[in-house]
Amino acid sequence: MPATDTIVAIATAPGRGGIGILRLSGPAAAPIGRALSGRTTLRPRHAHHSLFRDGDGQPIDDGLLLFFPGPHSFTGEDVVEVQGHGSPVVLDHLLERCIQLGARQARPGEFSQRAFLNDRLDLAQAEAIADLIEAGTRAGARAALQSLQGAFSTELNELIEQLIALRVYVEAAIDFPEEEIDFLADGEVRQRLETLLKRVEHTLARAEQGRRLKEGLTVVIAGRPNAGKSSLLNALAGHDAAIVTDLAGTTRDPLREDIQLDGLPLHIIDTAGLRDSPDAIEQEGIRRAWRAIEQADHLLAIHDSSQSSDTFPALADLLPDSEQRLSTLDLPVTLVHNKCDLSGLPPGPLDHPEFPSLAVSALTGEGLDALRHHLKQLAGWQPEQQSPFSARRRHLTALETARIHLLHGKQALVQFAAGELLAEDLRAAQQALEEITGAYTADDLLGEIFSSFCIGK
Repeated sequence: MPATDTIVAIATAPGRGGIGILRLSGPAAAPIGRALSGRTTLRPRHAHHSLFRDGDGQPIDDGLLLFFPGPHSFTGEDVVEVQGHGSPVVLDHLLERCIQLGARQARPGEFSQRAFLNDRLDLAQAEAIADLIEAGTRAGARAALQSLQGAFSTELNELIEQLIALRVYVEAAIDFPEEEIDFLADGEVRQRLETLLKRVEHTLARAEQGRRLKEGLTVVIAGRPNAGKSSLLNALAGHDAAIVTDLAGTTRDPLREDIQLDGLPLHIIDTAGLRDSPDAIEQEGIRRAWRAIEQADHLLAIHDSSQSSDTFPALADLLPDSEQRLSTLDLPVTLVHNKCDLSGLPPGPLDHPEFPSLAVSALTGEGLDALRHHLKQLAGWQPEQQSPFSARRRHLTALETARIHLLHGKQALVQFAAGELLAEDLRAAQQALEEITGAYTADDLLGEIFSSFCIGK
């Protein structure tokens, strides 16, 4: 339903600048623009040089006014942009005048919400606007722009179309059981279901890359005392962020350092050495180390290769108590064999039978380029032509929900030939995917999403 009120907000960032912009959207946007500028008509998509006046006819500012009639505007409604000088006092005066003329102060994200409600963009694209504004790296900005231009939505809509086509096929087989051909047993349903499942898993993997580009990858460095964890943190950070000594137990509290690798955000956390210790303070440091590990996206297990003749020691030897603790976590691990300058290990990737493995020297820098490349891949780096799209945790949850329903549906088909159960799982999977684009969504979810946006966007 079209909005009956007109909203206004300052669209430029707080503070002083050369230019400040107000944005109006709604049925009274054009009348307010005419009253503010003293013009009788506004030419669509034309910059009108105007003197903006208050209710007493006194000048407020000298600037430009642009009119974008709906539905061919950002929000799908009549939109007016007032471009003046970037003085907070002047912008507040212009805002006050617009409210006097009948507009109301916009809520955070209300312009984007109206664009969504008026079918100018879907929910994933609307969220990409906020992601683009908040992007802290070039890679994150490129991924957000990909989503804003519809890359994520296009992939989702193709998945939904395939799901609908399969639902039609399955439900037709259920509704016409008297047909001579058993459509559920002819192999085509299973083949199409497996193809769909692979596509969902591929989209989920790309969305996870996009989420990492947006939020950054949290990597914890862990290992026994004096394995070179703090030295490795300093080498990756490019400065002495952590204190390094020959004394075991120097690091007590987890130390976090935010770095970028070719524009990819990484949150590196150095932790206390893991060992049995009677020292109460060191025990607390070890407890905090495990808490950081439990919250990480990836674990770098550090091995002092100069102190061991075993090239590939067991993970439990590097991280005491890890066998029980890590068994409950779905946490990827990379083994980093430090001090290769002393052990003689060739720097760079090693052929480990179980984990990704690299030999490095935090002291000399040998092998660090290979480790940085490995971390870039973990953080979502892709060749330019395969840029991921931006994604949020709710998108990952919805895709994972769809994947689980497809797996349940496959089980119902293969083990029980239960077409009704398969049809229900396909319906639930479709609903989960439609929650991402907003084709199916609840009002309270919309309020939660748009309330996190900037005012004026």
